[in-house]
Amino acid sequence: MKTYFRILSYARPLGRFLAPFLATSLLASVFGVLNFTLLIPLLNVLFNQVSPDEVTKILSKPAPSLSLDTSLTDVFQYYFAQFFQAYGQVGALQFVCAFIVSSVLLNNVFKYLSVRQLEGFKARMVSRLREAVFDRAVRLHLGYFSNERKGNLIARIMTDVQEVEGSIANTLSAASKEFFLLIAYIGGLFYISTKLTFFALLVIPVSGVFISTLVRRMKRDAQDGQQRLASILSILDETFGGMRVVKGFNAEGFVLDKFRAENNGYRDSVRSLAFRRELASPFSETMGVLVVAGILLYGGSLVLSGQSELTAAQFISYIAMFSQVTRPAKEISNAFSSSQRGIAAGDRVLQLIDTPQGVADRPGAGAIQAFDRAIEVRNVSFAYEKGVPVLSEVNFTLQKGKTIALVGSSGGGKSTIADLIPRFYDPTEGQILIDGHDLRDITVASLRDQMGIVTQESILFNDTIFNNIAFGSQATPEQVEQAARIANAHEFIRQQPNGYQTLIGDRGSRLSGGQRQRISIARAVLKNPPILILDEATSALDTESEKLVQEALTRLMANRTTLVIAHRLSTIQHADEILVVHQGRIVERGSHQDLLALDAGFYRRLSTLQQV
Repeated sequence: MKTYFRILSYARPLGRFLAPFLATSLLASVFGVLNFTLLIPLLNVLFNQVSPDEVTKILSKPAPSLSLDTSLTDVFQYYFAQFFQAYGQVGALQFVCAFIVSSVLLNNVFKYLSVRQLEGFKARMVSRLREAVFDRAVRLHLGYFSNERKGNLIARIMTDVQEVEGSIANTLSAASKEFFLLIAYIGGLFYISTKLTFFALLVIPVSGVFISTLVRRMKRDAQDGQQRLASILSILDETFGGMRVVKGFNAEGFVLDKFRAENNGYRDSVRSLAFRRELASPFSETMGVLVVAGILLYGGSLVLSGQSELTAAQFISYIAMFSQVTRPAKEISNAFSSSQRGIAAGDRVLQLIDTPQGVADRPGAGAIQAFDRAIEVRNVSFAYEKGVPVLSEVNFTLQKGKTIALVGSSGGGKSTIADLIPRFYDPTEGQILIDGHDLRDITVASLRDQMGIVTQESILFNDTIFNNIAFGSQATPEQVEQAARIANAHEFIRQQPNGYQTLIGDRGSRLSGGQRQRISIARAVLKNPPILILDEATSALDTESEKLVQEALTRLMANRTTLVIAHRLSTIQHADEILVVHQGRIVERGSHQDLLALDAGFYRRLSTLQQV
């Protein structure tokens, strides 16, 4: 129930929805039951059971006034008697029929208004819940996305939230509208005959035990099904994203086997859940028929033998009304059975929303307005989720306007150092300062506003070239073109079919590697940050593309503070300081010439290997 109410809280303000929804549902239930109570006078007229003496007795009393103290039954009987006296049986029959039509009309009007309220509530709740899930997801630290499969995240945002709409919100309808209807029917049954109603309600405890047992088992099936569905989406995302590898290694059969295993598991979970869910309805209906048969046998024998106070018309109306009790009871049973899948999905959604942010602003954190002096890395050590240390006691200072290059073997910790500067992660030990302020005392947004990042993998979006360069800004066409010229991208953009408005495909698949990288550089140029982080920005390019990209990077680095991760040592020879990172430690530091002068140095060995 905790999950249920937390999900509903996303439809704030809940009270604004509940009041009209409950009111219209209650009125729809009242008029729905009134239709069946009107069968009694209708049958009495048809079977000539209305006594003139009884009519005279009713009319001898003062006309009832419409107030809270007046029974609707008294009002109806008074005007029914008037029509009977004035127009006879046909007039009374017309009066009852008109009353039934009016009651049915009002029942459907309020039912429609209730559904409108519910649909508006569902749409608002799902929209806000999906927004909350996405907002939490994009604000989580970078390490979370390294451990989670994208398909699983997409499943939580899309399919799980959709399941919440279809299950939990519908349960609210059953728990209120159908519940009101059930109570109204039971109230009407007690009004007609208390003895028969107590006899009929004996079935409820038996049904309750059976349904509760089903619900527990269904929740396990629902949780397994949602997890299986998330795995299917992950396989789809990974397969379509790596289709070149799948084709190149003739691995279609392999990925198909993976998909088939998860798909069959999902099928089994859904089938098991459906079997149990559908079992609730026939069980409830069978129990209802058994009780109706029992009432017919027991109550009918009393009426036929004259031992019951019920008239034939009242007994027929009672049976007709009781036959309708099973419908809301069945709807409530089905809704709570179906809600287990929604609750399982809701648990997965709330689990993501409740995930700690990892890297978050401290209370009272200040905003940095500009970068003035230096970035200092002091005794920094780092390990991913309490694993093997990736960095150990790293120290260096990056002065404003200077360039520091990080070189070393793969897996040595270079990219981790670069990720700590914009605070994608926080150090396990030590601290990083910018202009003397610990990064943890500065808001993340203001810190990253001072930085531009160009990575080895060009992260582009399935949009136009213009929108990729202007990403996250309100840049004008002139500003975007100027940034593209600095990044050596304007010429090839101009040759595209629609220039800057050309769509580049998923992840920029319609462009070459060098073109994608130059668009990434143009994006960084447009931001015009005082601090640059270049993570092997040219290592995956051919010689010609590297030359163009390196020229663009040189322009971008002019008069900026730059941290460069280099794979090719030729690109960082003019750095102010080069740090050689090996197994998480800085083992050498100095200028290009200084490091080459070390006879047994790590840097010299790397340089010799690249010249071979």
